[in-house]
Formats: sequence, C-alpha cells, structure tokens
Amino acid sequence: MYIYSHKKKKIKRVSIIVSIVIIAILSFIKLYQIYAGIEIKDYNSVDARRLSQTVEEKKNEDLTITQMLENTTDSVVGVSKLKNNGNTIFSENGVSQMGIGSGVIISEKGFILTNEHVSGPKNSTCYVTMEDGKNYNANVVWSDPNLDLAIIKINMKCISYAKLGDSDLLKVGESVYAIGNPIGFEFQKTVTSGIVSALNRTIIFKENNQANGSSSKEEHEVYMSNLIQTDATINPGNSGGPLINNNGEIVGINTVKITSAEGIGFAVPVNSIKPIIDRLETEGKFEEASIGIFAYDKNVIPYLNTNIKFETGIYIAQISLDSPAITSGLQIGDVITKIDDKSLEKMCDLREYIYTKKIGDKVTLTVLRNNKERNVEIKLSKK
Repeated sequence: MYIYSHKKKKIKRVSIIVSIVIIAILSFIKLYQIYAGIEIKDYNSVDARRLSQTVEEKKNEDLTITQMLENTTDSVVGVSKLKNNGNTIFSENGVSQMGIGSGVIISEKGFILTNEHVSGPKNSTCYVTMEDGKNYNANVVWSDPNLDLAIIKINMKCISYAKLGDSDLLKVGESVYAIGNPIGFEFQKTVTSGIVSALNRTIIFKENNQANGSSSKEEHEVYMSNLIQTDATINPGNSGGPLINNNGEIVGINTVKITSAEGIGFAVPVNSIKPIIDRLETEGKFEEASIGIFAYDKNVIPYLNTNIKFETGIYIAQISLDSPAITSGLQIGDVITKIDDKSLEKMCDLREYIYTKKIGDKVTLTVLRNNKERNVEIKLSKK
C-alpha cells in the first residue's frame, strides 16, 4: 500500500514538472512570435528621418525669421517733430508733445518712410534718431494727409535699409510683423507679430483743426480707405513704422489702431507710393501732378450718402477751383470708371496712376454721368 502510494505521488510530480516545461516552451514560442513580428525602426529609418527633418526645418524657419527681423530692425528709426534732447515718455515732453513716432529707411540715399502726422507736412523739418542715439535733421520731401504718409530725407549714406514688398500680393491670414517705437525711444524697435486680418478696409474718425488766429477748434471727419487690417499690436509710437512680411519686405506703414477694441490696427499699403519713391531715387525730386478732384469709392460712399449707387468706379465729391477738372467740364457726382483704359475701383487706383505721370501730361477719363458714358481729356497741372 505504501509502495503504491509512493509511486502515485512520484507520477504526479513528474506530470506537474512535464506540464510546467511544456507551458514554458509554449510561452517561449508565443513570445518569440510576438517579438519577431515587431518592426524595430532605427534612427535612420524613413519615418525617423522625416521627423528629424521636420524638426530641423522648424528650427531653420525660426532662425530665418529671427535673422530677417534683425536685418529689418536695423533700418527702423525714431522720428519726431521736436529734437530728442533726452526727454522721455515719462516726462512733461512725452509722446504727444514731441510727436514721437517711427520711420523706416528705404534707400541708401537717406529716404525714410513715415506717417505725415509724425513728420509734419511737406517742406517742414523733423528729426530722426538712430539706434546709437544720434539725431539728424530731416526734410519732408513729400507728404499726403489723405494717405497719412510722408517721405523724409536725411543727408547721409545709409548702409541698412529695408526692401519694399508687393502689398497687392497680401492674403488674409498671412503672417506680418509691426516694428516701431511703441511709446517712445526707450522702447525703440519693438517687434509685434500677427496676421493680416482683412484687406481694403475703410475707417472714419474725427479730427480737430485749429483755425489760424482762433482759439476755437473745427472738427471734421476723415476717411481712410484701402487699409490693411492686422492684429499685430500697434501702439502710439509705432506710427510710421513698417509692417513687414515673412521675407522682411515692407508691405505697409503702420498708421492707426482702434482704441476701443483689442487687436485691430491698420497700415497703409506700400504700393500706394512706389511711383513716388522711384522718381525720388532716379530724379532726386518729385513734383506731383493733379487732376484737381477728390473722389470716393463705393466702400466710402455709404458713410456719406446712402442714396448714391454705382457698381464700379470712383465718385467725384469735390473739385478744386482753377483745376484741370473744372476747365475740362467734370462735375460733382460724375463717376470715373477708367483712366487711359485702366479700370478704377478705388481712389488709390487713380492716385497711384497719377503718381506715374508728370505735370503737363494728358490723360483720358471715362466718365459716367446720368447713366451715359463719355470720354474727357485732361492736361495734368501741378498740385
């Protein structure tokens, strides 16, 4: 009985050991199959290389933007109506008194783009502050209050100057950067980034003008059209500074922001005055030719009179006395649809075309009056 029981226990132990061995072998086989099916990718695999390339491209992109901004900020200067004598924004002679703003050098000959409200009117004098703190007298060689743009000149050769881009190629959503002196010289060359929020914007605001010899101020409405809207931060001293694209090219000049809302600023497209810059570069001077009218496009007209309707062209709202427009028979209410076969949609279209002409040149206007089309030839005079 004891022998039988002992044999039975021995057989049972052997069976358990055999079972454990079989299970171990099967488990090993299963694990081998699982691990054999896993694809091991080394650093040199296609996906790994692609990930590495993406990371490297991002680094290069960030480096390119950084270098671009460094190159462009070298051409940004401070502009003021009063000479900078060490006064700061925290003193009594702050931004409002000194008229502190920004500008951007666009030529080695010393031409600088800025706002007219920063530099003052044509033939006046303003002051330019360089990065090293040196001040230079500047002459306003051209300005237009309707565009709020001015070109000033300093008498020195400029090594660093920015390139002009093509503002007509801008797209909504495109990245842009605003550079300037946001609240004074202490914070010069501040860079803010954003996107193009909208194009061809029209804004209206009220401006106070003090009449000569009078203490009273007259308030009138100012319309600015064809503006670039951006959410890149534009503060008071940024006025006159450049709005640039990813290539470091100037596409606009920062001009105004909406104070009642965040992230709504505006810049004037640089294409508006390219013909003037070209003439100044090649001829050293620019004498502006003129038809003698002020016109609005269909985006502005609703602010003035909702009863005026037209599909295309620009509406003549004012005509200067003793101008070619008067002698040619143009009338307030006429709609100009073309100039020399160039279609007109906005006032800036007419302005840019006239900038390419000289005093004494003749142009032909296609005019719509009482639903009838007529051609009017005009000899341009000095503005």
